[in-house]
Amino acid sequence: MSRIAKQPIEVPGGVEVKLDGSRVAVKGPLGALEFAFNPAVRIVKEGNVLRCEADEKLPGSDAQAGTARAILANMVHGVAKGFERRLTLVGVGYRAQLQGNKLNLSLGYSHPIEHELPAGIKAEVPQPTEIVLKGADKQQLGQQAAKIRAYRPPEPYKGKGVRYADEIVVLKETKKK
Repeated sequence: MSRIAKQPIEVPGGVEVKLDGSRVAVKGPLGALEFAFNPAVRIVKEGNVLRCEADEKLPGSDAQAGTARAILANMVHGVAKGFERRLTLVGVGYRAQLQGNKLNLSLGYSHPIEHELPAGIKAEVPQPTEIVLKGADKQQLGQQAAKIRAYRPPEPYKGKGVRYADEIVVLKETKKK
């Protein structure tokens, strides 16, 4: 069995987990998430501990159990504490503004870019060159951060563009005569 799947998941206080066959609903102070897992994985609740068990008869169920455990742990952590992704805008004139649930981005194009945030994702702009995305769903949060970054990914010569705050951009040397 997968080593990851063997690890139990502690459910903190204030988080409610409902099991319905292969469907799991997790509700907490920061929201509610729901996911349908592969039927090859059985999720067992013992008190305030969750375990993922693989069906030994089906091939590939060990990998599915590890994946299910990781997704379930992210769901529990998301509704309890939430996730955060930071983006940095690097470049002259690059800036962001928040208007309701829309991000207005000036990224050096001839027009401003309006990025609408879906329900469940909140944004903050503490500085014009910094964006902080917060949400309970780790997958949706990462997807939105990747979409914003895709408007102007960091280029390899000057490093200008939208990058993750922890991203290291290796700059290329320019051509010499």
